[in-house]
Amino acid sequence: MGGAQLAYVIVYVQDVNKAADFYSKAFGLQIRPQNKTNSWVEMETGTTTLAFTPAKQREAQLIGGVSSSDEGHHNVEICLDFPDVERAYKHAIDQGASPVAGPEDKVWQQKVCYVKDINGNVVRLGSFVAK
Repeated sequence: MGGAQLAYVIVYVQDVNKAADFYSKAFGLQIRPQNKTNSWVEMETGTTTLAFTPAKQREAQLIGGVSSSDEGHHNVEICLDFPDVERAYKHAIDQGASPVAGPEDKVWQQKVCYVKDINGNVVRLGSFVAK
C-alpha cells in the first residue's frame, strides 16, 4: 500500500453554483464547465480539486450529516496561495468575503490572512512558500 494523493477537498454548501461563482470572482479560480450542475461543481486549483456539493444529500447523511459553519464551528480551512496576499485579501473582501484577520508575516516566511466565504467557511490566503 502507499502512494495516496489528495484528489479532492469537498465543501458542503447550500447552493453549489453560488459558491462556485463566489470563488471564481473572489479568488480567481476557474469553474470546470463540464462539472457545473446543481449537485456538483469543481474548481481548477492545481493538483487537488476543490469541489462544492449540497449539504443535504445522501452522501452527507452517510457520514452523519454536516454541521453548518454558521454554528461557529470550523473543521476545515481552505488554503489558497497568491503572489500578492494584500491584493488578494482586498479583492476577496470587495467581492463579498468577510474579513477575519488581515495580512501578517509569519515566522515560517509566509504572509497569511484570513477571510470567510459567503457560506461562513474559513479561507486562508497565503504567499507561496519555497519548498
